[in-house]
Amino acid sequence: MSEQILAIDQGTTSSRAIVFRDDFEILGLEQHEFTQFFPQDGWVEHDPEEIWDSTAKVVEAVLATTGSVAAIGITNQRETTVVWDRTTGEAIYPAIVWQDRRTAEYCDQLRNEGFESTVTAKTGLLLDPYFSSTKVKWILDHVEGARDRARKGDLLFGTVDCFLLWRLTEGAAHKTDATNASRTMLFNIHEQTWDSELLSRFDIPLEMMPEVHDCSAEFGSTSLFGDEIPITGIAGDQQAALLGQCCFSPGMLKSTYGTGCFAIVNTGADPVSSGNKLLTTVAYRLAGKVTYGLEGSIFIAGAAVQWLRDGLGLIKDAAETRAIAESHPDARGVYMVPAFTGLGAPYWDANARGAIIGLTRDTNSEDLVTATLQSVCFQTRDLLGAMQNDGVNLEVMRVDGGMVVNDWVSQQLADIAQVPVDRPQVVETTALGAAFLAGLQVGVFSSLDELASRWRQERRFVVEMPVERSDNLYSGWLEAVQRVRTTR
Repeated sequence: MSEQILAIDQGTTSSRAIVFRDDFEILGLEQHEFTQFFPQDGWVEHDPEEIWDSTAKVVEAVLATTGSVAAIGITNQRETTVVWDRTTGEAIYPAIVWQDRRTAEYCDQLRNEGFESTVTAKTGLLLDPYFSSTKVKWILDHVEGARDRARKGDLLFGTVDCFLLWRLTEGAAHKTDATNASRTMLFNIHEQTWDSELLSRFDIPLEMMPEVHDCSAEFGSTSLFGDEIPITGIAGDQQAALLGQCCFSPGMLKSTYGTGCFAIVNTGADPVSSGNKLLTTVAYRLAGKVTYGLEGSIFIAGAAVQWLRDGLGLIKDAAETRAIAESHPDARGVYMVPAFTGLGAPYWDANARGAIIGLTRDTNSEDLVTATLQSVCFQTRDLLGAMQNDGVNLEVMRVDGGMVVNDWVSQQLADIAQVPVDRPQVVETTALGAAFLAGLQVGVFSSLDELASRWRQERRFVVEMPVERSDNLYSGWLEAVQRVRTTR
């Protein structure tokens, strides 16, 4: 049997396929960006066909260079919602992306009715347009005939992993895993089942919903790329990164810096309820045993750098930001609050919008670049502070994602958060986590203990900034955030 695993990493801005050897070495990587659609203020959409086409393209390309694989693992942008025809497989509406805020008013209405406590008790989540349930309802309410078709069993719902699995198996498998299910705001994380009360409240037929499995399981197989390949691992991108960082013990924390920033701490077999607007979520489920996590979600991280490139034209490539920040480490009182699609944890303000605070006549483009990078560090401190207030003892933070390849960002994270930062040798931890899950099911890896023993640190960034300086910078950030908030 081949000792190679293919990980499909379907993200918010690109689809990637990575083949790992059993020693975690990357043998091949292909990436393809796809279009972001912003039809109205606060709306974010993707074309499901473009997601599928880009995924198929990178899988075919990487397999052409690496040869056969033992299994496929899938990891994906979470909460993004697709509704498609059971017979044709065609989506009835664009994918509504996790960043989309079109259902904010409806969420406010439910919150005013006192329904948020029910949602949180069952799902561990807050009532927010971030999650899938209100997106599904919106599609069924706004696409002509959709609700009747759904009630007849003609339509299916899935997060992106589920949609890709359906296409890969040519309609044979309508399944998801417990981590993606836990982000829909329709899944009872205590009973590990779709919740009938929530489905009824959002008027979503149970017939639309996929089967929920462990993260490592027999999901199906695909013959689209030659020989039949089993698909044996699925996890949402942030939970996959937690696995890829080998955070298998309670108290271990990872923070991922991609389009957004997401910090998850492993809380073990017992779900921890947050008093600071963090999310209680399924970290992973293996052999029927659930491990829970406490998560802080930031909507905009790397997307802010993309905005500097594509929106303002201040840089031609994200890699340029390191040299700029190293030569211009002080933003000189400028703060950038990247609330382009609202504020996530711990504020949860869907109507907040971005702002640049502290502009003066001599403010220049370098100030904006540095302030943008620092905004990610300040938002991380927001999350870690909320976790500490919930009783979590944080000794070190394991980081991953494209932004932390930048040494300046990693050092700023340590300095602003005042906690050591560990960067792994393999920074593609999201895809690696999906590979772990697939490999565990087919015997390429034997256990979590084996994986943990082989995790390697590439570099530790220790705190260098005096706490007084860090606190002063963070105080300015809090003042800037207060300027854009619409809720308190």
